[in-house]
Amino acid sequence: MENSSAPAAITRRHALTVTGGVLAGAALAANAVPAFGAESQDADAIVVGHGLAGLVATSELVAAGRKVLLLDQEPEASLGGQAFWSFGGLFFVNSDEQRLMGVQDTYDLAWQDWQGAAGFDRGVDDPTGQDYWAAKWAKAYVEFASGEKRSWLSGLGVQWFPIVGWAERGGGLATGHGNSVPRFHVTWGTGPAVVEPFEKKVRAGVDAGKVTFKFRHRVDELVTTGGVVTGVRGAVLQPSDAARGKPSSRTVVGDFELRAPVVVVTSGGIGANQDLVRQNWPARMGTPPKFMVTGVPAHVDGRMLGITEKAGGRIVNPDRMWHYTEGLRNYDPIWPNHGIRILPGPSSMWFDATGKRFDSPDIPGYDTLHTLRTITASGYDYSWFVTTQKIIAKEFALSGSEQNPDLTNKNIWQLLSRIWQTPEPIEKFKNKGADFVVATTLTDLVTGMNKLTGDHLIVLDELKRQIEARDREITNSYTKDVQVMGVRNALNYTGDSLSRTAAIHRILDSSAEPLIAVRLNVLTRKTLGGLQTDLSGRVLNASGNPIPGLYAAGEVAGFGGGGVHGYRSLEGTFLGGCLFSGRQAGRAAAAATAT
Repeated sequence: MENSSAPAAITRRHALTVTGGVLAGAALAANAVPAFGAESQDADAIVVGHGLAGLVATSELVAAGRKVLLLDQEPEASLGGQAFWSFGGLFFVNSDEQRLMGVQDTYDLAWQDWQGAAGFDRGVDDPTGQDYWAAKWAKAYVEFASGEKRSWLSGLGVQWFPIVGWAERGGGLATGHGNSVPRFHVTWGTGPAVVEPFEKKVRAGVDAGKVTFKFRHRVDELVTTGGVVTGVRGAVLQPSDAARGKPSSRTVVGDFELRAPVVVVTSGGIGANQDLVRQNWPARMGTPPKFMVTGVPAHVDGRMLGITEKAGGRIVNPDRMWHYTEGLRNYDPIWPNHGIRILPGPSSMWFDATGKRFDSPDIPGYDTLHTLRTITASGYDYSWFVTTQKIIAKEFALSGSEQNPDLTNKNIWQLLSRIWQTPEPIEKFKNKGADFVVATTLTDLVTGMNKLTGDHLIVLDELKRQIEARDREITNSYTKDVQVMGVRNALNYTGDSLSRTAAIHRILDSSAEPLIAVRLNVLTRKTLGGLQTDLSGRVLNASGNPIPGLYAAGEVAGFGGGGVHGYRSLEGTFLGGCLFSGRQAGRAAAAATAT
């Protein structure tokens, strides 16, 4: 880590390990004496939720020799949860891949960016404040991403695509929101490859008699005895052969009660529960859109947040959330109202529903939540990209492992084909997706846009005026147009020039045709707030004290501390938050159950 002496770096890592490991677990063990004899226990630990955080926590418990019950309301087909469907993006600082791309990154720069994005302002220095533990988790996570995160995962066989992506570029001052440098590392194999090593560890635990899967076990209550969490009870659901991501039956066929000295909640967020999303929607982001597409499977319902709160857990920052502005209706949906996000490069022009061009920082790939506020302020629940075939061929990527078969299947020849052709998933959405309009003239494009929405809000002459004004800025290598500046800035980065930014050109250049308009819907995704936890993953109560026997990790805990991201994400940090918080909670829970 640059700008740190070796002893300081060692001290930082040592302090983090101690906080998240043996000492924290031993302290809990001293205060959390089970109210029933060991002979009545079903396991050493119960983990609720078999997504990435749950698999990581379970693997840590197994490594320490503990017996674990791993519960989930979904069938085995959905093991790995949301992480399986992800693009596999991970946030690293000063990585081998960054250095290969000529990117100079440091812990100090990353921490500056994180603080500028997070905007922690809710009692950072107050032990009872909502951001007190969130800020501590954030610092610990940036240290992790700057230190052992990459070597730890690499040692498990995880690899990354060598070109580092530049997500959430901000658009303000150095101390404001956004990544100053590219940090988005796409896993070779996407989300499934992130899940794989931990699934293997857990399945090895099953073979060794250390792990028992409890699929179709829906937890409805955390059992407490004398103020100590001592187990869970709930309903056994009807067996289901639903494919991964598909909705499964909620028919109850039995009930259960299971006991263990510790329970780790890793049940995810609220992204598929649009009622909860709207209930927690912050006033600062305007009125929730009337129509949103859903970026996660239906089982991401937020149930365990309320259940854990009933057991005394404190929920903080519930109004912080992360929803994307570039959502498409999936022409071949897996879950209800299935939305897919465009991960855009910087060149498409962005307009509101009435055809008014967005200003900085509402530029593709710059500031997600600012753009969301701009969209809601427009009075409409959608916006438009106006772009060209030349731009989408190089700049459009789609979120999701299933939308990137070349990366997911580790097919290098299919990947290389992106050099000379538009990726097949993009072409399929262009041809089959309900949100695409394709035309050879601007007149026909506007006609198609108005027909698609039925609102007839786009005026040809006004749209043409704005596009031509932008196109005049292309003549010189300098400009006053902030977006054009951003395109030229991107082309100065080797990674963007190679794979993510089209050669700069006029939108109305006939050689770049056809013209393409894309209706963009708001897409629900991540819960940034959640259960407040200390650095060991222990769930805290309203007084700021740990609830004996209770831990949480992953999205249900705001990826650590009840909101490690603060108000905004730098991207590549959701999977990483599950990895880090799952590891912290698993290690601490293992230490707490040592005999």
